Amino acid sequence: MVAECPSPSGNWWLTGEGDGTSGVGEMTAELSGFDGKVAVVTGGGRMRSIGRVIAVRLAAAGCDVVITGTGRPAGRYPDEEKAAGWRDIESVADEIRQHGRRALPVVSDVADESSVAALAGQVMNEFGRVDIVVNNAGSARGEDRRAIVDLDPRVWRNVIDTNLTGTFLMCRAFGRLLVAGGRGGSIVNISSIAGKRLSPFAGAYAASKVAIHALTACMAQEVGACNVRVNAICPGFVDTSRLDSVDWQRVVKQIPLGRAGEGKDIADAVLFLCSDEAAWVTGQAWNVDGGTVVQH
Repeated sequence: MVAECPSPSGNWWLTGEGDGTSGVGEMTAELSGFDGKVAVVTGGGRMRSIGRVIAVRLAAAGCDVVITGTGRPAGRYPDEEKAAGWRDIESVADEIRQHGRRALPVVSDVADESSVAALAGQVMNEFGRVDIVVNNAGSARGEDRRAIVDLDPRVWRNVIDTNLTGTFLMCRAFGRLLVAGGRGGSIVNISSIAGKRLSPFAGAYAASKVAIHALTACMAQEVGACNVRVNAICPGFVDTSRLDSVDWQRVVKQIPLGRAGEGKDIADAVLFLCSDEAAWVTGQAWNVDGGTVVQH
Protein backbone atom coordinates (compact mmCIF):
# COMPACT_ATOMS: atom_id res chain seq x y z
CA MET A 1 0.00 0.00 0.00
CA VAL A 2 1.53 3.31 -1.10
CA ALA A 3 0.02 6.38 0.51
CA GLU A 4 -1.85 8.54 -1.95
CA CYS A 5 -1.94 12.10 -0.67
CA PRO A 6 -2.23 15.48 -2.29
CA SER A 7 1.09 16.93 -3.36
CA PRO A 8 2.29 19.99 -1.42
CA SER A 9 1.61 23.36 -2.97
CA GLY A 10 4.18 24.43 -5.50
CA ASN A 11 4.09 27.96 -4.12
CA TRP A 12 5.93 27.31 -0.87
CA TRP A 13 8.61 29.87 -1.69
CA LEU A 14 6.00 32.63 -1.60
CA THR A 15 5.27 31.99 2.09
CA GLY A 16 8.74 32.71 3.42
CA GLU A 17 9.22 29.07 4.42
CA GLY A 18 12.25 28.43 2.28
CA ASP A 19 14.17 31.71 2.43
CA GLY A 20 16.23 31.00 5.53
CA THR A 21 14.40 33.57 7.64
CA SER A 22 11.27 31.69 8.68
CA GLY A 23 11.22 30.90 12.40
CA VAL A 24 13.98 33.33 13.39
CA GLY A 25 13.43 34.32 17.01
CA GLU A 26 10.91 31.52 17.52
CA MET A 27 13.19 28.96 19.10
CA THR A 28 12.06 27.61 22.46
CA ALA A 29 13.74 25.42 25.04
CA GLU A 30 10.85 22.96 25.19
CA LEU A 31 9.79 20.45 22.57
CA SER A 32 6.26 21.00 21.31
CA GLY A 33 3.46 19.20 19.54
CA PHE A 34 2.46 16.59 22.12
CA ASP A 35 -0.64 17.97 23.84
CA GLY A 36 -3.66 15.78 23.24
CA LYS A 37 -1.75 13.33 21.05
CA VAL A 38 -2.04 9.55 21.37
CA ALA A 39 1.14 7.47 21.41
CA VAL A 40 1.62 3.71 21.18
CA VAL A 41 4.78 2.22 22.69
CA THR A 42 5.45 -1.51 22.33
CA GLY A 43 7.59 -3.61 24.63
CA GLY A 44 7.53 -1.33 27.64
CA GLY A 45 6.78 -3.54 30.63
CA ARG A 46 10.22 -4.02 32.15
CA MET A 47 11.13 -1.91 35.18
CA ARG A 48 14.59 -1.13 33.79
CA SER A 49 13.85 -0.71 30.12
CA ILE A 50 13.95 1.79 27.31
CA GLY A 51 10.24 1.36 26.54
CA ARG A 52 9.10 2.29 30.03
CA VAL A 53 11.05 5.55 30.01
CA ILE A 54 9.83 6.46 26.53
CA ALA A 55 6.20 5.86 27.51
CA VAL A 56 6.42 7.91 30.70
CA ARG A 57 8.29 10.75 28.98
CA LEU A 58 5.63 10.92 26.27
CA ALA A 59 2.97 11.16 28.98
CA ALA A 60 4.89 13.92 30.74
CA ALA A 61 5.03 15.79 27.42
CA GLY A 62 1.24 15.63 27.05
CA CYS A 63 0.36 12.36 25.32
CA ASP A 64 -2.14 9.69 26.22
CA VAL A 65 -0.18 6.45 25.94
CA VAL A 66 -0.92 2.87 24.94
CA ILE A 67 1.74 0.58 26.38
CA THR A 68 2.12 -3.03 25.28
CA GLY A 69 3.87 -6.06 26.70
CA THR A 70 3.97 -9.81 26.25
CA GLY A 71 2.04 -10.69 29.40
CA ARG A 72 5.03 -12.54 30.88
CA PRO A 73 4.15 -14.37 34.11
CA ALA A 74 5.31 -12.85 37.39
CA GLY A 75 7.47 -15.94 38.00
CA ARG A 76 9.73 -14.79 35.17
CA TYR A 77 10.29 -11.31 36.60
CA PRO A 78 13.88 -10.61 37.71
CA ASP A 79 14.45 -10.42 41.46
CA GLU A 80 14.58 -6.62 41.48
CA GLU A 81 11.10 -6.43 39.93
CA LYS A 82 9.71 -8.98 42.38
CA ALA A 83 11.18 -7.05 45.30
CA ALA A 84 9.62 -3.82 44.01
CA GLY A 85 6.19 -5.37 43.55
CA TRP A 86 6.41 -4.62 39.84
CA ARG A 87 3.34 -5.40 37.71
CA ASP A 88 4.76 -5.06 34.20
CA ILE A 89 2.71 -2.81 31.90
CA GLU A 90 0.20 -2.14 34.67
CA SER A 91 2.92 -0.42 36.70
CA VAL A 92 3.94 1.66 33.67
CA ALA A 93 0.28 2.59 33.11
CA ASP A 94 0.14 3.85 36.70
CA GLU A 95 3.15 6.07 36.05
CA ILE A 96 1.53 7.46 32.92
CA ARG A 97 -1.63 8.32 34.86
CA GLN A 98 0.44 10.14 37.47
CA HIS A 99 1.13 12.70 34.74
CA GLY A 100 -2.60 13.26 34.29
CA ARG A 101 -2.77 11.35 31.03
CA ARG A 102 -4.85 8.36 29.99
CA ALA A 103 -3.10 4.99 29.80
CA LEU A 104 -4.12 1.79 28.06
CA PRO A 105 -1.99 -1.28 28.92
CA VAL A 106 -2.42 -4.07 26.37
CA VAL A 107 -0.93 -7.55 26.15
CA SER A 108 0.01 -7.90 22.47
CA ASP A 109 2.27 -10.03 20.28
CA VAL A 110 3.82 -7.75 17.67
CA ALA A 111 4.89 -10.75 15.58
CA ASP A 112 1.28 -11.88 15.13
CA GLU A 113 -0.77 -10.09 12.46
CA SER A 114 -4.12 -10.68 14.15
CA SER A 115 -2.78 -9.46 17.50
CA VAL A 116 -1.48 -6.26 15.90
CA ALA A 117 -4.80 -5.74 14.11
CA ALA A 118 -6.64 -6.18 17.41
CA LEU A 119 -4.30 -3.66 19.06
CA ALA A 120 -4.96 -1.11 16.31
CA GLY A 121 -8.71 -1.61 16.70
CA GLN A 122 -8.46 -1.24 20.47
CA VAL A 123 -6.52 2.00 20.16
CA MET A 124 -9.06 3.49 17.77
CA ASN A 125 -12.02 2.35 19.87
CA GLU A 126 -10.50 3.83 23.02
CA PHE A 127 -9.01 7.06 21.67
CA GLY A 128 -10.30 7.53 18.13
CA ARG A 129 -6.88 8.51 16.84
CA VAL A 130 -3.18 7.71 16.86
CA ASP A 131 -0.34 10.17 16.33
CA ILE A 132 2.89 8.55 17.51
CA VAL A 133 4.09 4.94 17.29
CA VAL A 134 7.30 3.74 18.93
CA ASN A 135 8.22 0.21 17.91
CA ASN A 136 10.38 -0.83 20.82
CA ALA A 137 9.47 -4.51 21.33
CA GLY A 138 12.42 -6.82 20.76
CA SER A 139 13.54 -10.38 21.20
CA ALA A 140 15.23 -11.46 24.42
CA ARG A 141 19.01 -11.71 24.36
CA GLY A 142 20.20 -15.29 24.67
CA GLU A 143 20.47 -18.33 22.40
CA ASP A 144 20.84 -16.19 19.28
CA ARG A 145 24.35 -15.11 20.30
CA ARG A 146 26.05 -17.91 18.39
CA ALA A 147 28.04 -18.35 15.22
CA ILE A 148 25.81 -18.58 12.15
CA VAL A 149 26.93 -22.17 11.52
CA ASP A 150 25.70 -23.13 15.01
CA LEU A 151 22.50 -21.11 15.05
CA ASP A 152 19.24 -23.01 15.45
CA PRO A 153 16.80 -21.93 12.69
CA ARG A 154 14.03 -21.72 15.29
CA VAL A 155 16.07 -19.18 17.25
CA TRP A 156 16.78 -17.27 14.02
CA ARG A 157 13.07 -17.12 13.19
CA ASN A 158 12.16 -15.94 16.68
CA VAL A 159 14.59 -13.01 16.44
CA ILE A 160 13.48 -12.06 12.92
CA ASP A 161 9.79 -12.52 13.72
CA THR A 162 9.90 -10.31 16.81
CA ASN A 163 12.35 -7.61 15.74
CA LEU A 164 11.73 -7.29 12.02
CA THR A 165 8.33 -8.79 11.25
CA GLY A 166 6.91 -7.22 14.41
CA THR A 167 8.17 -3.80 13.36
CA PHE A 168 6.80 -4.34 9.85
CA LEU A 169 3.35 -5.39 11.08
CA MET A 170 3.14 -2.41 13.43
CA CYS A 171 4.31 -0.01 10.72
CA ARG A 172 1.80 -1.46 8.28
CA ALA A 173 -1.22 -1.38 10.59
CA PHE A 174 -0.55 1.94 12.28
CA GLY A 175 0.92 3.55 9.18
CA ARG A 176 -2.45 3.03 7.53
CA LEU A 177 -4.17 4.72 10.47
CA LEU A 178 -1.76 7.66 10.39
CA VAL A 179 -2.31 8.15 6.67
CA ALA A 180 -6.08 7.83 6.96
CA GLY A 181 -6.16 10.24 9.92
CA GLY A 182 -4.93 13.07 7.73
CA ARG A 183 -3.05 14.77 10.57
CA GLY A 184 0.40 13.35 9.87
CA GLY A 185 2.32 11.67 12.63
CA SER A 186 5.55 10.00 13.62
CA ILE A 187 6.81 6.43 13.73
CA VAL A 188 10.07 5.69 15.54
CA ASN A 189 11.56 2.23 15.19
CA ILE A 190 13.98 1.27 17.95
CA SER A 191 16.85 -0.46 16.21
CA SER A 192 20.43 -0.90 17.49
CA ILE A 193 24.01 -0.07 16.65
CA ALA A 194 24.31 -3.85 16.17
CA GLY A 195 22.81 -3.20 12.74
CA LYS A 196 25.86 -1.05 11.93
CA ARG A 197 28.67 -2.76 13.84
CA LEU A 198 27.80 -6.19 12.36
CA SER A 199 29.69 -8.05 15.05
CA PRO A 200 30.37 -11.80 15.02
CA PHE A 201 28.05 -14.04 17.04
CA ALA A 202 25.18 -11.59 16.59
CA GLY A 203 24.10 -12.51 13.08
CA ALA A 204 20.37 -12.90 13.70
CA TYR A 205 20.08 -9.77 15.82
CA ALA A 206 22.26 -7.66 13.51
CA ALA A 207 20.39 -8.86 10.42
CA SER A 208 17.06 -7.93 11.98
CA LYS A 209 18.30 -4.45 12.83
CA VAL A 210 19.88 -3.78 9.41
CA ALA A 211 16.54 -4.68 7.87
CA ILE A 212 14.74 -2.25 10.18
CA HIS A 213 16.92 0.53 8.76
CA ALA A 214 15.84 -0.42 5.24
CA LEU A 215 12.18 -0.69 6.28
CA THR A 216 12.39 2.75 7.89
CA ALA A 217 14.00 4.43 4.88
CA CYS A 218 11.61 2.88 2.37
CA MET A 219 8.47 3.67 4.34
CA ALA A 220 9.57 7.26 5.01
CA GLN A 221 9.58 7.90 1.26
CA GLU A 222 6.19 6.23 0.78
CA VAL A 223 4.23 8.19 3.39
CA GLY A 224 6.11 11.48 3.49
CA ALA A 225 3.54 13.23 1.28
CA CYS A 226 1.02 12.58 4.06
CA ASN A 227 3.31 14.25 6.62
CA VAL A 228 3.95 10.92 8.30
CA ARG A 229 7.58 10.74 9.38
CA VAL A 230 9.42 7.45 9.93
CA ASN A 231 12.77 7.31 11.68
CA ALA A 232 14.90 4.80 13.58
CA ILE A 233 16.96 5.18 16.73
CA CYS A 234 20.02 2.96 17.14
CA PRO A 235 20.83 2.68 20.85
CA GLY A 236 24.26 1.63 21.99
CA PHE A 237 24.97 -0.07 25.31
CA VAL A 238 22.12 1.00 27.58
CA ASP A 239 21.99 -0.13 31.20
CA THR A 240 18.75 -2.12 31.17
CA SER A 241 17.82 -5.52 32.53
CA ARG A 242 18.25 -6.89 29.01
CA LEU A 243 22.02 -6.34 29.25
CA ASP A 244 22.61 -7.44 32.84
CA SER A 245 24.91 -10.21 31.62
CA VAL A 246 27.44 -7.92 29.94
CA ASP A 247 30.79 -6.93 31.45
CA TRP A 248 30.16 -3.22 31.92
CA GLN A 249 33.73 -2.42 32.89
CA ARG A 250 34.90 -3.75 29.54
CA VAL A 251 32.00 -2.23 27.60
CA VAL A 252 32.43 1.29 28.96
CA LYS A 253 36.00 1.33 27.63
CA GLN A 254 34.50 1.16 24.11
CA ILE A 255 32.33 4.24 24.65
CA PRO A 256 34.06 7.58 23.92
CA LEU A 257 31.74 9.48 26.29
CA GLY A 258 32.85 7.13 29.06
CA ARG A 259 29.54 5.83 30.42
CA ALA A 260 26.76 3.40 29.68
CA GLY A 261 23.57 4.82 28.25
CA GLU A 262 20.39 5.30 30.23
CA GLY A 263 16.78 4.94 29.18
CA LYS A 264 16.52 8.73 29.34
CA ASP A 265 19.18 9.10 26.64
CA ILE A 266 17.07 7.11 24.19
CA ALA A 267 13.79 8.68 25.29
CA ASP A 268 15.18 12.18 24.71
CA ALA A 269 16.02 11.30 21.10
CA VAL A 270 12.63 9.68 20.55
CA LEU A 271 10.81 12.72 21.93
CA PHE A 272 12.74 15.01 19.62
CA LEU A 273 11.89 12.92 16.57
CA CYS A 274 8.20 12.95 17.52
CA SER A 275 8.11 16.69 18.21
CA ASP A 276 7.19 19.59 15.97
CA GLU A 277 10.84 20.64 16.12
CA ALA A 278 11.74 17.55 14.05
CA ALA A 279 9.11 18.27 11.40
CA TRP A 280 11.70 18.04 8.61
CA VAL A 281 13.43 14.85 9.75
CA THR A 282 12.45 11.51 8.25
CA GLY A 283 14.03 8.35 6.89
CA GLN A 284 16.96 8.50 9.32
CA ALA A 285 18.65 5.90 11.53
CA TRP A 286 20.32 7.85 14.31
CA ASN A 287 22.99 6.42 16.59
CA VAL A 288 22.46 7.26 20.27
CA ASP A 289 25.44 5.46 21.71
CA GLY A 290 27.96 7.80 23.32
CA GLY A 291 30.07 7.72 20.14
CA THR A 292 30.57 3.94 20.04
CA VAL A 293 30.05 3.81 16.27
CA VAL A 294 30.16 6.52 13.65
CA GLN A 295 28.64 4.67 10.72
CA HIS A 296 25.59 6.30 9.16
